[in-house]
Amino acid sequence: MASADLREELECPVCLGIYTDPVNLRCGHNFCRVCIDRVLDSQEGSGGYSCPECRDNYKERPGLQRNIALRNIAKRFLSTQPDQKKAGVNCTYCIHSSVPAVRSCLHCDASMCDNHLTVHSKAPEHVLCAPTTFLETRKCSVHKEILKYYCTEDAACVCVSCYVIGGHVGHKMMSLDEASKEKKKKLRNVLQKLMAETQEAEKRVQSLEERRRKACEKADCEADRVTALFRDLRRRLEDLEKRVLNDITRQVQPYDDIIKQLEIKKEELTRKMCHIEELCNMTDPLTVLQESHTSDLCDTEVDRHDKQLYDGGDLDVARISHTLHTGLADIMSGVTAGIAVQPADILLDVNTAYNYLHISDDRKTASFPSWQDRPETPERFQCRQVLSSQSFSSGQHYWEVDVGGSDRWRVGMCYPSIARRGGQSGIGDNNKSWGLYREGNQFSVVHDRKVIGLPDGIPSDRVRIDLHYEAGQISFYALCDPIRPLHTFKATFTEPLHAVLCVGGGCIKISGETRGK
Repeated sequence: MASADLREELECPVCLGIYTDPVNLRCGHNFCRVCIDRVLDSQEGSGGYSCPECRDNYKERPGLQRNIALRNIAKRFLSTQPDQKKAGVNCTYCIHSSVPAVRSCLHCDASMCDNHLTVHSKAPEHVLCAPTTFLETRKCSVHKEILKYYCTEDAACVCVSCYVIGGHVGHKMMSLDEASKEKKKKLRNVLQKLMAETQEAEKRVQSLEERRRKACEKADCEADRVTALFRDLRRRLEDLEKRVLNDITRQVQPYDDIIKQLEIKKEELTRKMCHIEELCNMTDPLTVLQESHTSDLCDTEVDRHDKQLYDGGDLDVARISHTLHTGLADIMSGVTAGIAVQPADILLDVNTAYNYLHISDDRKTASFPSWQDRPETPERFQCRQVLSSQSFSSGQHYWEVDVGGSDRWRVGMCYPSIARRGGQSGIGDNNKSWGLYREGNQFSVVHDRKVIGLPDGIPSDRVRIDLHYEAGQISFYALCDPIRPLHTFKATFTEPLHAVLCVGGGCIKISGETRGK
């Protein structure tokens, strides 16, 4: 009985379960934090708040104070209770043996086995439920009556007395079954939304995993290619180093040979000098006069090899530099071939140029306005544009443009089938071209009439357009320091692509060479 009385004191008036994180209101009543938050949430917009237990009113949402002592008591109580799943629920009336119960009666506060259930009262007030040892949780904590209704205003289960004479008089009530069905309906809707979101998340995960797999495959191939390239580069540099060092050694070697010869010459001269001194010190004139090869003793002329020591010059640095530079040029030629870099100048096609565009003699600069009186042909633009002569149907390429001479321009790439006249002939005003443009201080990118503004502008008078045909990418960059990426378009290209310029005033110029990568 003491345990039952303690349980009753530790039950939340809202959920009728043992307190979980108990808090109290200023009136002193305790509730589970989740339960009282749910009740107060339901009272929002009603003009005030009230305690579900004593109906004490608050003009503003009341603060919640944690009841740490009550929390500790509830935890200690739960730790002393037997595990319901392991212990099971036994029949109340089988006092001589432990017989599992099949049903519990809320009216009788008792659980019954099959035998006692057959003789149990069938009166309506005897409400049966699944076997449980917590029958008191199914009853009102105030009136000790069976909970039969659900108060929608207080979000609480109540008994008949609460409905008729208690603190819930005048509130909208629902039967427990109706309230449960309505809540289950809401939960099913939430479940459906969560399932749809889960499926969408799964699709995105699968899509990203597939993209990651492809990216990893490309990354592995690219890493292998770069590794092989640098391996070859290191081998070539090592070979060049050996060749240049050998050349230096070969140029130094003659000095060693000359020095060796000079040492031999020096020894010979010393020997001659000693012999001559001996002759000069002799007192017998006959011996001196009879000495053979006197002329050889007097021959001290430095031979041709000795002269090279003085006249041969310094180390031939020019020849070493030539070997080094030639070798490096050969290596770079091999490296550029390994990464498919080939110069390819962009030249403007005068046959496509608008008649008010002047194309420079080197076919790299377009200026407006300047009437040219060229013949009208189907390929000539009727707007301020011009195509490049070259087209690209594979590989990676980029080209650069100096746009500092104009404050109205468009640059980009397009299919050769782009319209040459009309409202859809401008760069980006159709699905056959991709462009970057400036109108005064406004910078944007455009494709198929869809404009994306660049709020930060372009901090450079030079821009670069990158094409990766197989990957379906056209990228724009500002050539500042460091290079700033502006935007990348992605598409599946179905035609070759031409560079295209549009000049609204002044001039723009293709800068330097275009290089394929």
